Amino acid sequence: MEMVLQALAAPRRREILRFLRRRERSAGEIHRALGDVTFGAVSQHLSVLEHAGLVSARREGRSRFYCTRDEGLTPLREWLDEMWGDALDRLKDAAEAEEAGARLRPVRKNRRRKP
Repeated sequence: MEMVLQALAAPRRREILRFLRRRERSAGEIHRALGDVTFGAVSQHLSVLEHAGLVSARREGRSRFYCTRDEGLTPLREWLDEMWGDALDRLKDAAEAEEAGARLRPVRKNRRRKP
């Protein structure tokens, strides 16, 4: 999981993951979409993401195509569930109870007092 967190720590790598979310793309396409980054930097970012298990690559001729690997986030999801699962459930229950209580109470209008 540490490799996943390190890979996600860089804003540019998160940007690449968002770009790949919808469909597979070539390294060149990723480079063109980022605009202000060298191809070498994009290649390094993709290598880190691939090594962390967040993307997979396939070769087609001289090109490499990348896509996200949802299962790469599984260790992080499990850790977050372990750390925050109960807290999030309690927050959800509290929000639902508050919402239910608000529906039962009459709505008060702000009335101004005359001086």
